[in-house]
Amino acid sequence: MRAKTPSDSRTVMTDMVLPSETNPLNNLFGGELLARMDRAASISARRHSRRITVTASVNHVAFNRSVPLGSVVTVEASVSRAFRTSMEIFIDVWMEDRFTGERAKANEAIYTFVAVDEAGTPTEVPQLQPETDLEKERFDAALRRKQLSLVLAGKMEPNKATELKALFTS
Repeated sequence: MRAKTPSDSRTVMTDMVLPSETNPLNNLFGGELLARMDRAASISARRHSRRITVTASVNHVAFNRSVPLGSVVTVEASVSRAFRTSMEIFIDVWMEDRFTGERAKANEAIYTFVAVDEAGTPTEVPQLQPETDLEKERFDAALRRKQLSLVLAGKMEPNKATELKALFTS
């Protein structure tokens, strides 16, 4: 199986915030943004694996800025690391001001997807070869996040979390 790059999975979805998608303060509902991020991440995971993919977890979401009614929202997703059957997807959300056109980062998230076959059994995915400095940074951090998650879930002994230990013993 040939390794792929984050750009192979890059997914960009752009849409406008409509009145039916806003809260009483006329800002985009958080749940609406989560759904948009999930769709973009799903497409990204499928592009990487060329398999059916399912959301395994939402590992991190940061709602850093409100997204007002009428804003143009762009969700950018790409695989940041591939493990045996799972993929971490890093998502950046950009907001374009409706009056000035200025683009600013509004939110970010990290999702985990698993590739499955037609029976729903997890299946192997291609490895990831990061190219840019940002891709390499996200790739390295993904293993630390996975180890932390496994330790907290009781699925990995803390002394075997080598990448986490390295943060404290270097």
